[in-house]
Amino acid sequence: MVVGGLQKSSLIDYPGKISCVLFLSGCNFACPYCHNPDLARGCLATSINENSVYDFLESRREFLDGVVISGGEPTIQKDLIQLCRKTKQMGYPIKIDTNGSRPLVVQTLIDEGLVDYIAMDIKTDPACYSPLIKKEYSPENIIASIRIIMESKIDYEFRTTCIKPFIDADVIESISRLISGAKLYALQKLKLPLANSQGPIARGVPTLNTGVLQPEFFHGNECGCSDDELMHLKFIAKPWVKRCIVR
Repeated sequence: MVVGGLQKSSLIDYPGKISCVLFLSGCNFACPYCHNPDLARGCLATSINENSVYDFLESRREFLDGVVISGGEPTIQKDLIQLCRKTKQMGYPIKIDTNGSRPLVVQTLIDEGLVDYIAMDIKTDPACYSPLIKKEYSPENIIASIRIIMESKIDYEFRTTCIKPFIDADVIESISRLISGAKLYALQKLKLPLANSQGPIARGVPTLNTGVLQPEFFHGNECGCSDDELMHLKFIAKPWVKRCIVR
């Protein structure tokens, strides 16, 4: 298990619960706007190992309501199933953050009762993952994960970071149709540093030293959505899902 970090307490990552967040390192996608670039590149937290994670969870059983397993991309970790089993044996509900690229792993987690909440990122229209998200990628796995999650009996949400050129009104409508009837669809505002040592920068335009995976991809471009644009995207998505929010 490649551990990239551990946040000991969070009030926002697991809806309705005080949780810790375990970050597993490594990702099979290379989203330019990824705000955890070290995790995406597979960097290892040398001070944390598998045993120390279990020791921490055991010591916090009276204080935490749940465990969030995030990344990177958790489903590429070969020890994920074992991690979830041991965590569940301690009595913790588990939330998984995933990009949906490995539907068989998602199905296994659900079938074995190892996950209680899944948050799946939908980056853009699945037909456009190649080349925007990965040079060569078929949309079939993304669509399969959506179907598996929606047909399950667990809590879930789908979420999309609203960043140009990955998202526009047509893309949001396409995604919303794909997840029609979903419990929750969250449209997320792009969050990037607003200034650096050289002074202010334009909204949603990172400079080359900001903490994203590929800041040069956006250099000189306005890639964020305004509040009005986000409200318009919500207006498009809302009729298709049970609940749509902007966060």
